[in-house]
Amino acid sequence: MDVTGSNFQSVLPSILDAIATAHFVTIDLELSGIPGQQMNKSRAAGEGTSGKPFLQQRYEETKAAAERYQVLQLGITCVDEDQDRGVYTLRPYNIFLNPVTDGRLDVDRVFSFQSGAVEFLLTHGFRMEAPFVHGVPYFSKEEESVARQIASARQNKAGVADIDIKNDDTESLSFIQRVRSEIDAWKNSTEPKKYAFLNIAPIGYSSPNFQDRGLNNFQKRLVHQFVRAEYPELSTTSRPGFIQITAYNQEREDNIQKSRTAAFEDRLRRQVGARWLAEAMVGGNLAAIESYNLQPVKSESQVPKEQYERLFDRLRAKRTILVGHNVFIDLMYFYACFFGKLPDSVKDFEHRMHELFPCIIDTKYLATHGNDNPAISKSSLEELDDQLSSLTPAPVIEMPPEHHKYLRNKPAHEAGFDSYLTAKVLIRLSAKLEAAGYYIDERIGPGSEGEGYVTAPETGGVSLSTLSFPLRSKPIDENAKPEVKKIDSSDTDSEGVSLVSTESQPAKSKSKAKRSKRKSKDAAAARGTAFSHTTIFDLLGDMSSSDDGLEKPLVPILARQPATPRFTMMPPFDSDFWNVYADKLRVNGTVEGVCNVWPEGRR
Repeated sequence: MDVTGSNFQSVLPSILDAIATAHFVTIDLELSGIPGQQMNKSRAAGEGTSGKPFLQQRYEETKAAAERYQVLQLGITCVDEDQDRGVYTLRPYNIFLNPVTDGRLDVDRVFSFQSGAVEFLLTHGFRMEAPFVHGVPYFSKEEESVARQIASARQNKAGVADIDIKNDDTESLSFIQRVRSEIDAWKNSTEPKKYAFLNIAPIGYSSPNFQDRGLNNFQKRLVHQFVRAEYPELSTTSRPGFIQITAYNQEREDNIQKSRTAAFEDRLRRQVGARWLAEAMVGGNLAAIESYNLQPVKSESQVPKEQYERLFDRLRAKRTILVGHNVFIDLMYFYACFFGKLPDSVKDFEHRMHELFPCIIDTKYLATHGNDNPAISKSSLEELDDQLSSLTPAPVIEMPPEHHKYLRNKPAHEAGFDSYLTAKVLIRLSAKLEAAGYYIDERIGPGSEGEGYVTAPETGGVSLSTLSFPLRSKPIDENAKPEVKKIDSSDTDSEGVSLVSTESQPAKSKSKAKRSKRKSKDAAAARGTAFSHTTIFDLLGDMSSSDDGLEKPLVPILARQPATPRFTMMPPFDSDFWNVYADKLRVNGTVEGVCNVWPEGRR
C-alpha cells in the first residue's frame, strides 16, 4: 500500500492497528546518501591488523552520513502470525517522506543529496520529485523540542531580545518617533473614537493609490518592542502589512493565546507525521493523535475515542520486534530521522536501540552466520528470496487485497517492497534453519556438565549432528469441516504468496493452540548423518523439494506419525533459536564484523 501526504491521515489508524497486532515488523529505507568512498579514505587511525576499521570507526562514518543525508522513503511490513491456520499475513506499506518542514514552525532543515545515491535510485525507477510532492512530513523528537522552544519564546514576548538601535540609525529613530506621535494622538484624542484600535502602517498605506509594501518584519518588531516598553496598557497584534494596537484586555489576550497554541499544536502534530509510526513501535506517547479527525480503527461499536484509547493501551503494553536486512545503517538513519542526534559511541547506540526495541533481527546476519567470509556470500534480499521461494515445505504467506501491490509488481529497491521481501525471508529462512538444526553445534556427550547444545561458531563450517524437519500442528477437531477457498493463479505470485487462503472451520468454538517455549534440542528430535557446510546455502541446497534433507531412516518414523494437519512455522521468539540469531547486526568490512545490540546476550 502506498502512503502519501494526502492519504496518511486516513490510513494512520489502520497502520497503528497493524503495528499493535504484528508478530514482528520489518523496515527498509531509501536514502539521499550513504557513507561514501571519501569517508573511507579519510581514516587517520583505528584500523586493525587486517586493514579493516574497527566498528566504532564505521559507526562514526555512518553517523556523519546520517546527520547529513535524508530518509526519502520508508518501508514497513507488519506481519501477523495465525497459529490455528498456519498462515503469516503480510501488510506492506511504502511511505515517501517529505524533507521540507512547515515554515511557520521556524525549524529549518538542511539536507544533502549524494550524486551516487541519486544515480542509483534513478536507475531503479525512483521518482526524485515524489518525496517533495507526495511525501508525508515528519519531525524528529529533537526537532519537535526545538519547535516548542521557539514557540514558547515567541509567546513570552518579554523573553525576546530587544533590537539595539544605534544613535546614527536615523531612519529607525524617525520611524519610532512617528509611531510614538500616532499612539499619543490616538490615546489623547477627546473626540469619540471611530474604532477601538489603531493601525500602525507606512504613510499613505490606506490610500487606494498606495503601491509600496506594508511594514517589513524589522519594522513590525520595532513596534512590538516599543509598545511593550513604553505602553504596557496597550497590546499589539501583527497583521499583513501593519501592526494593530488595542487596549490591553486580559480575557481577550488569554483567548488569543489559546487560539495560537491550538493552531501551533495542530501544525506541529501534522509535521510530526510519519514519526507517529516510530513512536507506536517503541511504546511512545501517542495522545496528541487523538486531536486528528480520525476514522474508526475498525468497524466496531465503540466510538473512535474509545477505540484509540484501547489501541494506545495495546501499543504501550507491547514493544515491536524489529527486523531488517543488513539493518545496521538503516537503524542509524531511522534513529536520526525520528528520534534525534545519534550517540557518539557505538556502545551507547547499542544500548539505546535495545531500550527502544526488545529484539532486533538482521536477516543478513541470519543468512551469513557461520560463514568464513560473509562479505562475499550471496546474501542479498533478492538472492535469498529466490532461493527460499522454491523450498518446501515452507510457511504459508498471504496478503489482504488492499496490500496486493507486490503480488505482481516487484519494484526492486522500493522501500515497501524490500521490507516485504525481508519479511518473507525471515519467515522462511528461520523456519528452515530451525528445522535443520543449523543453529546448534555437535552435542556434548550425555552426563557431562554441558549437556545440551551450544551455538555454532561465528566462523568456519557448521557440523550438524542432527537433522530433522519438525512441523507444528494444531489439535484436531474431529467435527471440523474443511472449507477450501479456490485459489486462482492470478491471485498468487511466483513465490507462493496469495491473496486467499485455505481454512478449516470447526463446528464448535475454535481454541487457539498454545505455544510453549521449546528448547534447542526439540529442533533435533531425529538423528541422522552429520553434514558439514561451508555456507548456509550449501545447507539450503540439501533441502530439495523431493526429500527436504531427510535421511531414509527417518521415513518410517514419520510414517508412524498421525495424519494430522501440519504447518511449517518460524521459531517462536522465546525459543533458544533466537539466542543465536537475534540482536546481532552484520557489519561487513569491520574487524568485529558484528554489532551486538544486546551486548550482555539474550540468555
